[in-house]
Amino acid sequence: MPIQEDSALKFPCRFPIKVMGRAEHDFDALVVSIIRRHAPDFSDSTVKSRLSRGGRYLSVTITINARSREQLDNIYMDLTANEQVLVAL
Repeated sequence: MPIQEDSALKFPCRFPIKVMGRAEHDFDALVVSIIRRHAPDFSDSTVKSRLSRGGRYLSVTITINARSREQLDNIYMDLTANEQVLVAL
């Protein structure tokens, strides 16, 4: 029998992913494409973008229907592997 990790999350669940980077090179489209690889069913209506006060940085929040911890881990690995992504929360 597999060992289950203790987690506050119960899957499936709605899960917001916030990603920050420089406000250039269609950063929001990049974030959407990375997340869509792992969660193709998320709605575009859940994508929220916000510029920093100085306009140099952009935060993109996407809420997905997370199916597993593995899915979330894979999303975060792909996001943080991209050089345009400064922070993924």
